[in-house]
Amino acid sequence: MSGGAVSEAPAAISEADAPVRTRGAADAVDAADAVEDVVEHAAEDDAGNDIEDDVQDPAQVARRARWTAAGTGVLLTLAGFAAALLRLAASAPARVPAAYGAGAAVCACAALLGARGHTRRALWLLIAGVMVMALGDQFD
Repeated sequence: MSGGAVSEAPAAISEADAPVRTRGAADAVDAADAVEDVVEHAAEDDAGNDIEDDVQDPAQVARRARWTAAGTGVLLTLAGFAAALLRLAASAPARVPAAYGAGAAVCACAALLGARGHTRRALWLLIAGVMVMALGDQFD
């Protein structure tokens, strides 16, 4: 130890570190094989059917969304008006059937928008209509 410099021996490589270093290259090869398998089978679903057969026409998807929005709007409208009529016949504060009726009217507007193809706006109106009907439930 001349000159005051301290030289240290390199740290010994433990046996646990050695497999990790050699395993890294093997893992990279295994990962590449796994990616290749995924790419080969990407066009198949769990049943082995081709996914390309399941691709839907965008017009069909839009048509289904329109019918769903319109049908849901009609059902919620009928439920809201039925609840308004039931509460109107019972002894409830006037704001209860009014809230149910107003919510049903909003849902009716949503059904019309959904039938015309404005499904996103219809969805938000359906949510707003149900929230107004929920206010009627809270007033009761």
